[in-house]
Amino acid sequence: MLLQPVSTGQQREGDNIKKISAWAAILFAPTLVGTIYGMNFDAMPELNRTYGYPFAIGLMALVCTSLYFIFKRRDWL
Repeated sequence: MLLQPVSTGQQREGDNIKKISAWAAILFAPTLVGTIYGMNFDAMPELNRTYGYPFAIGLMALVCTSLYFIFKRRDWL
């Protein structure tokens, strides 16, 4: 059986799925960290540190920015 070339419509649909998946991954990172912080534990390590929350927010921003540039370089965005 011969392989048929992918039609333009199928290729465009695949590109749209890649873009949606990339944005979902970017938005998942801060959502995950935010939900853990939202559980209101009594003994969280960052509660005893002065810069615990700013560090967590900075880490979320770093992860999101890194994912954005990775997906942009791979031409998913």
